[in-house]
Amino acid sequence: MLSLPESRTEPGPAPGEDTGNGTAQHSGAAVIRVLSYNIRSMRDDRAALARVIRACAPDLVLIQEAPRFFRWRRTTEKLARAAGLVHVTGGATAAGPMILSTLRAHVERTEDILLPRTPGLHRRGFATAVVRIGGARLGVLSCHLSLADRERYAQAGLLLERLAALDVPYAVAGGDLNDRPDGRSFRRLAGALTDAWAARPWGGEFTSTPREPHQRIDAIFTTDGVEVLGCGVPHGLPGVREDDLTAATDHLPVLAALRVPASG
Repeated sequence: MLSLPESRTEPGPAPGEDTGNGTAQHSGAAVIRVLSYNIRSMRDDRAALARVIRACAPDLVLIQEAPRFFRWRRTTEKLARAAGLVHVTGGATAAGPMILSTLRAHVERTEDILLPRTPGLHRRGFATAVVRIGGARLGVLSCHLSLADRERYAQAGLLLERLAALDVPYAVAGGDLNDRPDGRSFRRLAGALTDAWAARPWGGEFTSTPREPHQRIDAIFTTDGVEVLGCGVPHGLPGVREDDLTAATDHLPVLAALRVPASG
């Protein structure tokens, strides 16, 4: 079976310990599991969806296509509870992107951003937060980019601007890009950030569609300094059932394990 590093905070050096040889370079760092998942407004098997998320044991979940209409807050809170998580930000207030977390994450601040709208196209947005996990301080962004090439490319640029505006030493962004790795929007992001799958592939590559995976249009990206320990679709991860992956929604999730250095 596949394995992925467990979430943890790495201990710092003992009092008086010599750290000059580099052996304590990760002291105080946090190993964090991040899951990106398009849940199609929870129109499919909600129990299967919750089981997949819980089995991945993420610290942070970057959701796309969260419920946006009647009683959407109640619906997403039910999903969070079923998955053992809490709602951080986003949902209808970000036009679909949302962030969930475990209680391990201390939330410093959040902001939902609605992007400029092209007439005739679906409104898009970003869900963003700054969190502390262990000694690590991390910016987080969930996105769902446009189906239209020109608008999508502009949104990729806005994503990079928004990450920089979070003003934190390290950040992670993930979502449904509606673009493949050879597309210009995907390449714009990968040129400025680390594509976690390309850096350390683990599990499966393709995210669409669950029954016939043939393309990678969902991804997780990190800023410089974040070490990717593994990233991919969690096929074969203990507790993740293939029938749940196909029943939960019309995308496969992307799970990454990241080592984030201590901040300050």
